[in-house]
This record gives sequence, C-alpha cells and structure tokens, in this order.
Amino acid sequence: MRIKNILQYLEATAARLPDKTAFSDGNGGEALSFSALLSATRRIGSSLLSRGGQGARIAVFMDRHPSTIAAMLGVIAAGGCYVVLDASMPEARIIDIVARAGVSLVICDAKNAARAQGLSLPVVDIETLRAAEIDETALALVRTRQIDTDPIYMVFTSGSTGRPKGVVACHRSVIDYAEALLPALGVSQASVFGCQSPLYFDAPLKEILSTLVAGATTYLIPRTAFAFPMQLLTYLREQQINTVCWVVSAFLQISALGALEKYPPTTLKTVVFGSEVFPRSHYDRWRAALPDAVFYQLYGPTEATGMSCVWRADRALEPDEKIPIGAPLDNTDVLLLSEGGTRILPRDGESSEAGEIYLRGSCVTLGYDHAQEETAAAFVQNPLNDAYPETVYRTGDMAQYNGHGELIFLGRRDAQIKIQGHRVEPGEIEAAAMRCDTIAQACCVYVAEVRALVLFYAGSEAADTLRAALGEVLAPYMMPRSIIQKQSLPKTANGKMNRRELLAEAVALLLKKEPI
Repeated sequence: MRIKNILQYLEATAARLPDKTAFSDGNGGEALSFSALLSATRRIGSSLLSRGGQGARIAVFMDRHPSTIAAMLGVIAAGGCYVVLDASMPEARIIDIVARAGVSLVICDAKNAARAQGLSLPVVDIETLRAAEIDETALALVRTRQIDTDPIYMVFTSGSTGRPKGVVACHRSVIDYAEALLPALGVSQASVFGCQSPLYFDAPLKEILSTLVAGATTYLIPRTAFAFPMQLLTYLREQQINTVCWVVSAFLQISALGALEKYPPTTLKTVVFGSEVFPRSHYDRWRAALPDAVFYQLYGPTEATGMSCVWRADRALEPDEKIPIGAPLDNTDVLLLSEGGTRILPRDGESSEAGEIYLRGSCVTLGYDHAQEETAAAFVQNPLNDAYPETVYRTGDMAQYNGHGELIFLGRRDAQIKIQGHRVEPGEIEAAAMRCDTIAQACCVYVAEVRALVLFYAGSEAADTLRAALGEVLAPYMMPRSIIQKQSLPKTANGKMNRRELLAEAVALLLKKEPI
C-alpha cells in the first residue's frame, strides 16, 4: 500500500487493533482506543469541512489531552493545517502566532473557550465537533485530492529577532520520519510511551507516530508530575511505561535530586533523549540505574521534521568522552561542511575537523511560513550540487566525527566566540562545570559589550569551589568572569535552556558593575 497521507497509518491500525488504547491521560483520565480515535478524527474532519475548513489553517487551543490529538488529526482529515497553541503563552504571543499563521478557525476545549473567543476568530468547541455525523463523501473527496507535499502542521520557533517563525511540514516529511525513526528505536505494538513533550511542538511526533504506525500506546504524563520526581516515577510504574523520549532537562530533574537511585523506574526498557547535551555524570547514573534498558541519543531540528540522527548506546564511553549523536536516519544525509565548503568525512581511528551540519532528504520541511528571506537563508541550494536544484537545510550546528565515525555535536555556529584570539565554545565550559556531581544544570553566556563570560548553574556546589574546579581543567581565557548560583535555570516552553533570558540577566549584572 502506498502511503501518502499519515491518516492511513491510523486507519490500518484501527482495523487491526480497534479496542487497544491509543492515547490516555492515565489514572482514570480520558482515554481513546484506536477505533474511538479514528471515529473522532473523522467526525471532527467532517464538521470542519462543513465549516469551510478544507485547506485552512486551524488553531487548536486546548489543554494536553487525547482529544487534543484527535483535533489535530481531524484538521488533517479535513485537508487543513493545524497550529497548536500553548495555553500558557502570553496573550500577545498567541495573537501574534494566530495572525502570522493566517488562522481562520479556532478549536477549543471548555477550559480555554473564553480566551479563544478573545482572538476575534470563529471558534468551535471540541465536543461539538466530535458529536458531528461522519460525511464519508466529503472526506473521500478531500483524500482523492491530497498529495504528500500538502502541509499538515505549523510549528512556531523563536527567531533571532525574537519574533516567532512558523515551520511548515507536510505528509511526505512526516511519513519519512516515521519510516526511519521507528525501526531505529525498535518501536512495536508492545511499546508503552510516557509522553513529556508539549503538543504545540514537533517533539511529540515520536510518540504520536509510534502509536499510529506501530499500534503502541501513549500516556500523556501530566505536566505537574515533572515538578515532583517521586510522583513522576510512581506514574511511570503505575502505567507500566516502558519507553520515554524526553528532553534532557526532564531526566536531570530526577537524577539531580537523588530520586533515581531511591526509586528506579525499572519498567523502562527504552530510554531516548535529545534536545541538549546530556551531562556525562547524569547519563552514567541513568545507565547504572537501568542496566537492562537500551539508551538512544537523538539529534535534529524542527526544520527537518524533528529528528535526523540517532546513536544507540551499544558501547561504553571513555570517562571524558562526549555522547555522540551518531549517524543519520535512513533516507537522510548529513553534509558536514568545512568553512571552505568542502565535505568532511570520518577518518578511521581519529577525530575529524569541525564543520557545519547541512541536512539533505525528504526530512526537510517546506520552510518558514510567509518568511521568504529567512527561508532562503536557511533552506539553501546544496553547495555540493551545481547540476540541478536541490534544497538542503543549513542547521547552524557544528559537529565533528570521532574515531568511531560517529557525529559529535559541538554547539551552535553563532554561539562560537573569540576571546584573546582563541575560539571558545560555551558548551565546553558548561560540560566542565557539569563534571561536578552536585550540579544539575549549567549555562554559559557571553556578554559582548564587556567581552566577558558568565556561568549560571543550579546545584549545591559553592561558587568559589566550582571556580577552583574549573581552573583545573579550563584555559585561563575560558574562565568565566562571574559564576552565579541559582535555585534553577529558566527554560523555554519546550524544556530547553532559556539562554536569552540568562543573557539578559548577565548583561544587566555586568553593565551595572561596569558601565561603558
């Protein structure tokens, strides 16, 4: 069967496993079987079509529940493109995103109905959509007209200007993602996922596609559980969750507070992490706590449908060795290019020079919505191909090959700085700080106005003790001018370190002390 629409996965799985739970809140909350999910998807799609939803950009303004996923899939069934809104966002940002995306209709739940009405757009509640009759003729007509390059979702990321950029993905890139990632992680019908990711990013595609394609089950873990490690570990055990694909900060919240050793989540058999560098000390503690689990490191940007490379932890790492991001997924090609534009290849037994990652393949999304200049700067002609048009994504990420031929992530090209004529990677300073077992998080920023590094960290280590430890491993020009201890470091909405907020704090601190 030719797959050109991701809903074909749901239809096939619902026919095979109609009564199996697809998505659940757990603990007696909402749950949808595959047959119920398919029915809800088709009812929602039919109702949206009756409201002129074909080809429309439709916002989903709901809390994180199984019915939210039904709404997302229902938009696709209607031939539309969904934009999931974060209910915790400031009002101004929601309004900006809705306007930039060209949203024509908003789907809401009861909790967010009042705020949805404030967007001055047509609004329909999810229960009304789910109660509609299925219009087989209308749905079939949409399906016959759809092709695999039709857009299905838009995810907003922060641009360099601070204004959100909408990345548009299509059926083809998501199908490619599913066909490559799921076999790489060994996903099967027996997989039970504990989803941590917000639904307004591309990150939960790992769980959503695993459920739709393989017939896995996904529990949407309540956000509040991640604030209390013991509650989270109890949830994992109660729901018999055996697979997690989390951002690194979620793992650190458990291991940094000692909960991992006291109450190890022994149901876990597959542990997948990404988004940031996993500090070795914490990675080693997770490996020791779950000796029978299989660990994977993932790497990939939203502009390439979320994940592009994978490393299976099938060998022991040297004490100071960085965790690799491995090799590209099937049907994805990594072009590692030097400053001169030549391709860097792995060298047996030794590390290569550093280069910038360009990604090639069906994984590359359609670009940024209504942002031709920004799209042209990042979605570029393959610099190694002058024979025909071929768009690749220039990530801005720096990497190198290690002696095993595995890719090692080094940091952002635009984050690399020069101090006293030396190139400095802030990530290297952060890694040095994270060698201390009592430090849970570290972030190093550069204040260009006074040419100074500032290191923020969360942990019990005294700042003077940390400075002394850094002095033993870092060159003098890499030493931070200020080392600031905090109870916790701020994060962005998707769980990554909020470097912009910390930089603003560092600027205010240093410029107040040293006005220019």
